Amino acid sequence: MLRHEFQPGKLIAGAALSVAGVLYAVDVAGNGDLPWWTLVPIVLGGLGVAAVVGMSTVLWRHARVARASSSLGPSARGARGARGARGDVPPRD
Repeated sequence: MLRHEFQPGKLIAGAALSVAGVLYAVDVAGNGDLPWWTLVPIVLGGLGVAAVVGMSTVLWRHARVARASSSLGPSARGARGARGARGDVPPRD
């Protein structure tokens, strides 16, 4: 069982920032001659792609939940709502 849901936007952002960090470390170590402006498109492009992927993932998940709840029907939603969020019976007063 998964401990949390998979978030591809965060994966892409982390990969882009890791690539930028590695390129910067190579430049600082003296093994390469990297102009300062080369990291800007990598970072901004990676964050932009991550934002688009993250928003599309959110929209896809909301649409999937909406389809699943509409296929339950009114009787199933009513019975589930009367029992509570965890399915337990509310206490009597």
